[in-house]
Amino acid sequence: MALPEPDEPASEITEIVELEVLEGLVPFVLDEVAALATTTGPPIEVVDHDDTAVRVRSPRSSRSALVGLRTSVAAHVVLSFEVSRPRTLLSPEHLRRIADLVGSIQRANPKGSFSGVRISAAGSDSVDLRRFADEVARAAGLVSDPDDGDLLVRVRRSRVIGRGWDVLVRLTPRPSATRRWRVADYPGAVNATIAAAMVATTRPTRDDRYLNLMCGSGTLLVERLALGAPLEMVGVDHSPMAVEATNANLRAARYKGRVDLWEADATALGDVHRPRFDVLVADLPWGTLLGSHADNATLYPSVLAEAARVAVSGARFVVLTHEVRLIGRVLDRQSAWRPITEIRVFQKGHHPRLILLERAAS
Repeated sequence: MALPEPDEPASEITEIVELEVLEGLVPFVLDEVAALATTTGPPIEVVDHDDTAVRVRSPRSSRSALVGLRTSVAAHVVLSFEVSRPRTLLSPEHLRRIADLVGSIQRANPKGSFSGVRISAAGSDSVDLRRFADEVARAAGLVSDPDDGDLLVRVRRSRVIGRGWDVLVRLTPRPSATRRWRVADYPGAVNATIAAAMVATTRPTRDDRYLNLMCGSGTLLVERLALGAPLEMVGVDHSPMAVEATNANLRAARYKGRVDLWEADATALGDVHRPRFDVLVADLPWGTLLGSHADNATLYPSVLAEAARVAVSGARFVVLTHEVRLIGRVLDRQSAWRPITEIRVFQKGHHPRLILLERAAS
């Protein structure tokens, strides 16, 4: 990639940005990039992608928009160097390019956002890479912190130019997937990027009547509200601690009062006496951190039956579960919900399924 001319305006500098993606979510990120490309003005072009990354060529002015993509884990600017060994990155001209990039990222974040530099690379404890970390830290006015550094710099064999080495610098101190609004956690909370993909799968509209069964700490509620408030929004959980956590996260996200929260059993929604909801979502317990496999054998069919009772014909129901065989058996034994799509995703060492169901005519 050619370097910009010195007098080229910073906003017009074109760069390669790599979007880190959880396995299974690349199509969602591509959809977000395509939508972004139609609204940001200067062109954003997808260069290539694999199972866990999408690389785009975009103007520097698009950085904040790329960081804001909801189904991407993190965004990194990529510099590529036609060198044979990482040691060569220590040359003054290469360090200058890296230092300029790091400086632009520091200036784009609030002052004091970064406390230390962390290098992620095979052999990061080698003499050459330790020295590289020290040089980058010195240029940034920070310390080299191999354990907790929040200015993350990755070094790898190039995937952009097919030879040499890439240096990637993350655009933010924390991954984009680490939502700022998450002030209260709950066991088994769904990754926010997967939650965003679940919301996207519902094909949201402003007229939705949206029901989040077993809402936990409210991730699926906040991610839906980030796209705009639906006509009606209800979150349900039997645990007072979960409802409290949801309330805290809704307040932190500045969505207080937007959700009707019920402390209730997802298998017995007594307050709903007729079909009412046309969009439903649920991160079903996996039998690991919450519940047990034996309990789920009873819970899953009960949840699907109650969801069918309160859903209108044609309603969309998106579930996430790692109990793949169980959900398959349950769906085979009922007729209220028709499976439409199933996507294998990755979360914390597991490969749960994101499944879209449609309510059959009653």
